[in-house]
Amino acid sequence: MVTTAAPESATSTGARRVWGMPATAVRRARRSAASTPGRLFVVGVGLVVLALLTGVTGAIALQQKQATIDNLIDHREPLAAASQQIYRSLSDADATAASAFLSGGNPPAALRERYELDIAQAGANLAKASADVAGVPEAEEQVDQLAQQLPVYTGLVETARAYNRQGFPAGAAYLREASGLMRAKLLPAAQELYSIDSRRLADEQAQAREFPWITAGLVLVLLVAFVATQMYLTRRTNRLLNVGLVVATIAVVVGLAWGTVALLLESAKVANGQDSGTQQVELAVQARINALKMRANETLTLVARGDGAEYEDDWQSLASEVSGDGDENLLVRAQGLAANQETSDAIEAARANVTAWLDAHDRVRQLDDDGQYQEAVALAIGDAEDGAAGAFNELDANLLRAINDGRGVFVDETSSASEAMTGLAPGTAALALLAAAGVTMGIRERLQEYR
Repeated sequence: MVTTAAPESATSTGARRVWGMPATAVRRARRSAASTPGRLFVVGVGLVVLALLTGVTGAIALQQKQATIDNLIDHREPLAAASQQIYRSLSDADATAASAFLSGGNPPAALRERYELDIAQAGANLAKASADVAGVPEAEEQVDQLAQQLPVYTGLVETARAYNRQGFPAGAAYLREASGLMRAKLLPAAQELYSIDSRRLADEQAQAREFPWITAGLVLVLLVAFVATQMYLTRRTNRLLNVGLVVATIAVVVGLAWGTVALLLESAKVANGQDSGTQQVELAVQARINALKMRANETLTLVARGDGAEYEDDWQSLASEVSGDGDENLLVRAQGLAANQETSDAIEAARANVTAWLDAHDRVRQLDDDGQYQEAVALAIGDAEDGAAGAFNELDANLLRAINDGRGVFVDETSSASEAMTGLAPGTAALALLAAAGVTMGIRERLQEYR
C-alpha cells in the first residue's frame, strides 16, 4: 500500500492561516468597531474588564493591609516585647548577682531566686525571639551572640559565688569579669536585637497606614469611564439614564466612600496606637533600661571597694536622662504621650521614685566615702524604706505598669483599626462584580435595540 504525502502547498497554506488568525481577528474587530453596536460591545467589554481588575486589585490590597494589621497585634509587637524583656532580665540578673555578692557568703534566698528567674526568663524570651530572625542577618547575629555568651556569663557568676562563700577575694574579680562580659557583649546584643524588632514593628505600622494609591487610581479611572460612557449613550440614544450603568456607578461610588472612610479610620487608629502606644512604651522601656544600668553600676561600685569610679560616672550620666523637668528626661516625654490617666499616674509615680533613689544614692556614696562600707551596703541592698533597693524596685514596678498600659493602648487602637477594615476586602470584590453586572445589563439593553 502506497501512502501519498500531503502536498507541500496545502501545508504552507494551513500554516499561513494559523499565523494570520490574530491579524484577521484585529481586522474583524476594527470593522465591527466601525459600527455603533460594535463600539458599544467593545466599550462594554472594556468596562467589565476594568471593573473586575479594579475589584481584584482592591480586594488583594485591602486583604494584605488587614493581614498586616492583624500581624502587628499577634506577632510583631509581642516579639518586640520579648526582645525588651531579654534586656530587662539580663540587666536585672547582673544587678541581682552583684547585690547577692555584697550580702556575703550566704546570700538571701530571695536574691538567688530572683537571679535564677531572670536567667530563665531571658532564655525563654531568647527562644521566642530566635523564631523570627530567619532572613534578618543582623538579628541572627545578635541571637547567636546571646546564645553563646549567656552560658559563659552564668558560669563566671557561679565561680564568683563559690569563691565568695569560701571568703576568697578572687570572687570579686570573677564577678567583675562576669559583669564586664554582660556589658560588653550580652547587653549590647540584647539592646540591638530590641532595636531591630522595634524598627520592624515601626515598618509594619507604616505599611498598615499606607494609602492604596493603585486601587484608588483604578477606581477614579473606572468612574470617569462610566461617566464618559453614559454621556456617549445619552448623545447617541437621547435617553438621559442607562439603568445598568447607573447601578454600576452607584456600586463604585459606594465602594469608594466605604473604602475612604474605613481607610481614614484605620490609619488614624494605627497612628494612635503608634503614638500613645508604641512610642510611649519605647520611652518607658528606655527609662527602664537606664534604671537597670544604674542599679548595676550602684552595686558594682560597692563591689569594687574604692576602685569603681567608672561605675559611678556612668550612674550619674544615666541618672541625668531620667531626672529633671526638661524634655531630655525620658519620663517627661513618656508622660506627654500617655493615653490615659492611669498611664500618666504610673509615670508620675516613677518620677517620684527616681527622686527618692537619687537621695538614697547620695547617702550611699557619702557613707562609702566616709569609710562606713557596711552601712553603705546595707542602705544600697537592704530593706529600709528609704533605701536604694526599695526606690529602684518601686521605680521598676511603676515603669512596668506604664509599659503594660502602653501595650494595652497599642492593642486596643490597632484592634479598632482592624475592625474598621472588617468586610471591606470581600465587600469591594462584591461591589466590583455588581458594577460588572450593571455594565453588562446596560450595554446589552442598548445592543438589543439594534437587532
